[in-house]
Parts: sequence; structure tokens; C-alpha cells
Amino acid sequence: MTANEARIDRTNEHYTFSLAEGVKRTTVTFRNHFGIELVGDLYIPKTVSSKNAAVAICGPFGAVKEQASGLYANQMASRGFFALAFDPSFTGESGGEPRFMNSPDINTEDFMAAVDYLSTREDIDPERIGIIGICGWGGMAINAASIDTRVKATVASTMYDMSRVTANGYFDSANSVEARTKARKALMAQRTEDFKNGTYALAGGVVDPLPEDAPYFVKDYHAYYKTSRGYHARSLNSNGGWAITASTSLMNMKLLAYSDEIENAVMVLHGERAHSKYFGEDAFKRLVGSNKELVIVPGASHTDLYDGGDKGYIPFDRLADFFNKYLC
Repeated sequence: MTANEARIDRTNEHYTFSLAEGVKRTTVTFRNHFGIELVGDLYIPKTVSSKNAAVAICGPFGAVKEQASGLYANQMASRGFFALAFDPSFTGESGGEPRFMNSPDINTEDFMAAVDYLSTREDIDPERIGIIGICGWGGMAINAASIDTRVKATVASTMYDMSRVTANGYFDSANSVEARTKARKALMAQRTEDFKNGTYALAGGVVDPLPEDAPYFVKDYHAYYKTSRGYHARSLNSNGGWAITASTSLMNMKLLAYSDEIENAVMVLHGERAHSKYFGEDAFKRLVGSNKELVIVPGASHTDLYDGGDKGYIPFDRLADFFNKYLC
């Protein structure tokens, strides 16, 4: 066991997918610039060379590496890439206190720390590293690509712009000063209450049992996080959710502010039926250059790009072709 390998007993660990034939998985740790220890699973392909291409993968927002990000890593490794699926700060097996918090700054740094780790391995070519962000981490991935020029190619899959949805509501339905002021006051009242209690109240994960009148996208989340299809004991969305006040910093920062300055390749991947498709389409409009791609998967919902749904919607071969093209 190397110094980078996590000393965690994971003999009976639960994953929501099966390991691909020939792919090896090892648990590793690394620290971000805030000193938080991150835990990830490194998926190693069957055939390796002296210097290999690699991708770092995180998301969805409120998920853990044993869910969608691990599945993506598993599939990318089966196509010849070293692939690192990791838990972001404050969640899963990664460190950070208090728990169940998020930060657009720290979580963007998490991606950069993953690149630090990959680029310093002797078996990985530091000039051939990409990242994949799923759901809310799609926005974080684009933000990371805006600052980290070591990231040669980025995929934002079924992405959310978490700063936009937090500040404006779904479909920008609360995009007004009055609505944001009301939300700010509620958040500040909760901060005071949390400070008095010495704890951080949780917002609750995906609603369960599912109300009959639940919106389509809530049913979509329930079908993944609350069933055997995607449930995991450490997943925030499967259980108690984020801290209520975790959204504070997201209301005060625009993740995609410098996305029009990304020179390296970006693919925005979204499902045709995803309620979140407008995030991906609008993010793509900001990107500049001939090395940017928008891929809309026919018939796919938001969570169909978490695990492929019942029809294998995730175009992993196309992702591999994209990375092979730009990680050369």
C-alpha cells in the first residue's frame, strides 16, 4: 500500500454498479489546498503504458463516488483511461467539517486537487488529464476548467449551474431581488438558529414517500436515489440531505463567470427530456472556440445520465472519442 492509498476497510463496500472486466479499483487519498483530505477510487485499465491519459470525475450534487461518478470512472477505465472518482469535501468518505456543506470555491478546488494527484503519478502523463462533472459538479467542472489550464478536456454531464438555481430558483422562477432577499433572510435566520444549537440543520434529501402530485423531476430523482437502482447509505440525496445553510455561498457567486475564456476542449452532455437541459444549453452558449461540443441524448431524462437508465443512454464511446481526441 503506497502513501497515497487510503487505509480504509472497504471489503464489504456497496457500489451501485459492477466492476468492468479487467479493470482494477484502488482507494486513494490526497489533500486540497485547504488541507482537506479527499478520498477517491482510482480505476485502472487492463492495459497500461508508462504514461497514461487520465480523467477525474465527481458528482452528482449530493451523491458519492460509489454511485454515478464511480460508474463513469469504471466505464472510462474499461476504455483505456486511468479514472479517479472522488468524494468532494464535506461529504462521503472525504474530510471537512462541518459535514454536508458545500462551497463553489472549495469544491472547484477539489477538482484541481484531483488534477494535482493525477499529474504527479509516475504512470500518468500530466499533459493528458481531463475532468468529468456530473449534475451540480458539471458547473464546478466548467469553473475548474476556467482556472486550471492543466485540464485539457472537460465534460459536463446532465449539468446544473448550482449558483443559478440557488439564486434564481428552478427555471428562473424566483429571479428577482424580492425573492432573493426573502431567501437570504431565511438563510440568515437559520444560521442564527444553528449557532444557538451548535448543530447544522439538514434540508432533507429526496422526498420519500413520493407525493402523488410530485413534479416529474422529483419522481426522476426518487427513482434513482431512493431505490436499489442508486441508493447509497452515504449519499446525501438518498438520506438527510445538505445542511440548510450550505447554499449561502452559492447565492453569492456565479460559477460560469469566466467560462467564455476556456481555451481547452469542453463537451456539454445533456438528456433531451431532462428538466435541467436549459442549464447545459445556456452554459454551452457561453463557450468559445471550435473545440466545444453540445451533445443532446435523445429520450434521456436527467438521471438517465447518472447510470444510463433502462436503455443505456450514456454515450461512453463518444466520451472516450472526445478525450482521445483532446488528450493527445
